[in-house]
Amino acid sequence: MRTGICLSVTPADVDRLRALVKDRNAPQKHVWRAQIVLLSAEGVGTNAIMRETGKSKTCVWRWQERFAAEGVDGLLHDKTRPSRIPKLATSLAERVVALTMEAPPSDETHWTGAAMAKAASVSVSSVQRIWRAHGLQPHRVRQFKLSKDPDFVDKLRDVVGLYVDPPAHAVVLSVDEKSQIQALDRTQPGLPMKKGRAGTMTHDYKRHGTTTLFAAMNVLDGTVIGRNMQRHRHQEFTRFLNAVEREVPASKTIHAILDNYAAHKHPAVRQWLARHPRWTFHFTPTSASWLNAVEGFFAILTKRRLKRGVFRSVVDLQAAINRFLEDHNAESRPFEWVADPDKIIAAVRRGHQALDSIH
Repeated sequence: MRTGICLSVTPADVDRLRALVKDRNAPQKHVWRAQIVLLSAEGVGTNAIMRETGKSKTCVWRWQERFAAEGVDGLLHDKTRPSRIPKLATSLAERVVALTMEAPPSDETHWTGAAMAKAASVSVSSVQRIWRAHGLQPHRVRQFKLSKDPDFVDKLRDVVGLYVDPPAHAVVLSVDEKSQIQALDRTQPGLPMKKGRAGTMTHDYKRHGTTTLFAAMNVLDGTVIGRNMQRHRHQEFTRFLNAVEREVPASKTIHAILDNYAAHKHPAVRQWLARHPRWTFHFTPTSASWLNAVEGFFAILTKRRLKRGVFRSVVDLQAAINRFLEDHNAESRPFEWVADPDKIIAAVRRGHQALDSIH
């Protein structure tokens, strides 16, 4: 053994080291390190340990010293070593971040890793690390639309108030139409999903016509009154209002939440509204149709029934929509509004301030 190194191996250490040597799943580097210590504890010389383990003298001495200093746990981890590649200068990372915030010099719409690596004279992996560290994702973009309605605050509070605290003896309906729903038939049958492969469907399709779904969701219980119609003019909208009028009990007043689609404000619709005094229309702010609760139902319908559906005729499409309506109403739940209107108003104001400062 190396002069000045004294190994104190307890019986517990011996048992642990022998278990490590016998473990067939243990990493080999842990096995030969344990063998070095066991042989040293038995009084075997350095040259004999070298022949037994196939390691150099400096390697044997290194792990004898590690065991003497840290015990068995010291054999199970490697000391960290500095990277052979020097770290990027802070100024270089700052330059990459600054360039990312600006538009690319060419006609490209956004920075790519390769383009930034060329502009900053670094590797693509370095650019990706810098972007990841600073939370930058230039390949992604989020869409938005700020309402310019001068009565945005009043309309927002009016609609949210109906959701949170509906009037007594009244029905609150979220009304809208999902237009141009296409009856698409694939040109070839798709393959089912199996282990290691997603389900497939052809990228091309055959069009067999369209339909429009008019829907009124009762926010108190989540049920939806729906009608499929060929078009989405004010005539069809009035027919749908008549259908809803027949289904809602006569003792209830009706508060309908609608967006600003032209058919909802047509003179013929206003005349119909005047003839039905128990109805009250509440319009969402412009460019804020996301306030209309029935939009969530349309999203679920699209995701679960329409997006991957195969329909060989408009009749098939309408039948599928009607079945979805029945299933939805059988398990409907009340609509719950959870967003704070004050936070929405503050966010919209910040958005307008950001746009004004940029433009």
